Amino acid sequence: MDTKSSADRAYAKIVNAWCMYDWANSAFATTILAAVLPTFYSSVAGANLEPVQASGYWGYTNTVAMLLVALSAPILGAIADHSGAKKRFLGGFAGLGIIFTSLLVLVSTGDWLMASAFYVLGRVGFAGANIFYDSLLPHVARPEDIDQVSTKGYALGYLGGGLLLVINLAWIMKPEWFGLPGAEIASRLSFLSVGVWWALFSIPLFRRVAEPPFVRERGESGNPFRAGFQRLGRTFSEIRRYRELFKYLVAFWLYNDGIGTIMTMAVIFGAEIGIETTNLIGAILAVQFIGIPFSFAFGWLARRLGTKRSILLALGVYTVIAIGGYFMQTSLHFWILAILVATVQGGSQALSRSLFGRMAPKAKSAEFFGFYDVSSKFAGIVGPALFGVVGQLTGSSRLSIVSLVIFFVIGGGLLLWVDEREGIRLADEENQAAGLA
Repeated sequence: MDTKSSADRAYAKIVNAWCMYDWANSAFATTILAAVLPTFYSSVAGANLEPVQASGYWGYTNTVAMLLVALSAPILGAIADHSGAKKRFLGGFAGLGIIFTSLLVLVSTGDWLMASAFYVLGRVGFAGANIFYDSLLPHVARPEDIDQVSTKGYALGYLGGGLLLVINLAWIMKPEWFGLPGAEIASRLSFLSVGVWWALFSIPLFRRVAEPPFVRERGESGNPFRAGFQRLGRTFSEIRRYRELFKYLVAFWLYNDGIGTIMTMAVIFGAEIGIETTNLIGAILAVQFIGIPFSFAFGWLARRLGTKRSILLALGVYTVIAIGGYFMQTSLHFWILAILVATVQGGSQALSRSLFGRMAPKAKSAEFFGFYDVSSKFAGIVGPALFGVVGQLTGSSRLSIVSLVIFFVIGGGLLLWVDEREGIRLADEENQAAGLA
């Protein structure tokens, strides 16, 4: 009894340490991706640009950042699997993100090019680190708990990111309370605070989560770089073996494109159509805290409805959101859509991650999560690029937002055809053969 309790406590500490990285890096998602930097980019860094031009450049900046990660993610994952270096890669990319996010403190009026460069490198670090963080999930969580561990991570991410955003908004809206000369300086200091927060709360993961055991495949080169390409070649040669996993990846690539674009472009779209900054940022802040119970709720829903069906439910809500965005006119409309996003954002992403984690063999978790995160990066490439192009061609981003419906409809339709039970059965079979069950 005592042994079991001790094992459960040790397991809980490892799970909590893993989840704390969501708390740490979600500060980047809230302050940098969603709330403060998009508005700062449009009104300060891009002060010399037209509003539609600033929106377009912001979209293109996201495209460059995601393209860099997309091109390197699978090979980096394969190298990490070969060398047993998931945590080292996580630390390297997190360090890159922390440094260049902090350097955004130097950006001032008209410095849109500097802002773009620092943001690109910061987001490469953020996105690259997430590949290796996500790849630890199937090693950290017990199979029967993986949905709940993943949703707990997202819930803590909402809380951590939301708390720092509250502090940042207090600085920006009432700078005199903190002895700051104005909102611009307060915004710049908020970027620095993200880097500090990210670094500080990443420590539990590196202290408590062990590097997972790894398996080197027969005939692999001793050179990690060459072995990484060998692993990728072998995976592609056996692609029919992983049929359900790759079917799921294609579906995820599509529907996550819509989710990612809504997250990235919502604030700058609202600013373009005249929604006040206080309402824009206030609604994003509300999403953080409303999203906490709904993330946990999706973990509960997955036990009863099933993981795939729960994701499909979320995609239906996102379809309504994209259509509603076309008709948005007032701050009240923006708030309504933001609350709808809060109900499904964390749950849809957490369950997508955990379903993939169950279908990915543990010996190849970083490699396969490299492919998984490529889908996130292509969401950061195709969606924002489409958003920027359509907005510049039409002079308004309304058609850009409604065009995202196609990603949810086609992605959800493909998800219906995925036999997740077969994918999980194959992963379990490989885990047992490799001694990683």
